[in-house]
Amino acid sequence: MSNIPKRKEIWLVRFNPTIGDEIQKTRPAIVISSDNLPGLALRLVVPITGWKPAFDQIPWLIKLQPTLQNGLTKSSVANPLQTRSVALARLPSKLGTIADEQMDSILMALQLITQ
Repeated sequence: MSNIPKRKEIWLVRFNPTIGDEIQKTRPAIVISSDNLPGLALRLVVPITGWKPAFDQIPWLIKLQPTLQNGLTKSSVANPLQTRSVALARLPSKLGTIADEQMDSILMALQLITQ
């Protein structure tokens, strides 16, 4: 397994220290940065948090079910509103990958919250 995070991969990310409402603690996140930026020691990531029924009403949250491919252990959501640029040192281990359709949904959600 490569230790270089790639687009569509889910990695554990150490988000602390944080300020205010920023997402906290070590949790999974999806790498969304391009693989065509060699030499950068940063990655754009979309944090993942545990699923709650109230999240059904929030259009930018993308629901993810646990699979062998993605390595998640519970129903979760990707939260593009909390997208961050993080140093590679914050990504200790890879969990899995997401499907192309899920990546497309995340990118559409990013577009929704940035227009």
